[in-house]
Amino acid sequence: MSGPSEVEEKEVSVVDDDFYVRESIYYLLVSAGFKVRTFKRPEDFLAHASTHHVPVAVLDIWMDRMNGLEVFAHLCAISPKTRVIVVTAREDIAARTTAMAIGPVAYFKKPFDGEKFISAVHDAFSQSARGGRSKS
Repeated sequence: MSGPSEVEEKEVSVVDDDFYVRESIYYLLVSAGFKVRTFKRPEDFLAHASTHHVPVAVLDIWMDRMNGLEVFAHLCAISPKTRVIVVTAREDIAARTTAMAIGPVAYFKKPFDGEKFISAVHDAFSQSARGGRSKS
């Protein structure tokens, strides 16, 4: 029998305000064997992260209510062990530089290669287990 923390260990939280992107990432992750929890609103995700263990999160940068960099900053404060993968539809050098300074596991421009994305998720779980942040 597995305990609640063991069940959550392979859970990925996906935060993206675009339904179709959120669903496609959901199905990609589920097909790779991950448990996935999706969030349309960054505020709902942050409320969840403040009361639940979130080992890995996928954050979109450009969302209506709060951008992914703001979410990332809040997440670092409330759940510093969470590993983050950043995704974006727009190439923005300033946003990329800011995101990389915070230290995500990976940064992907949509559309992205599914195999590389899944590999990054596995890397994120490896870092989460070790408790270290990426240096890239």
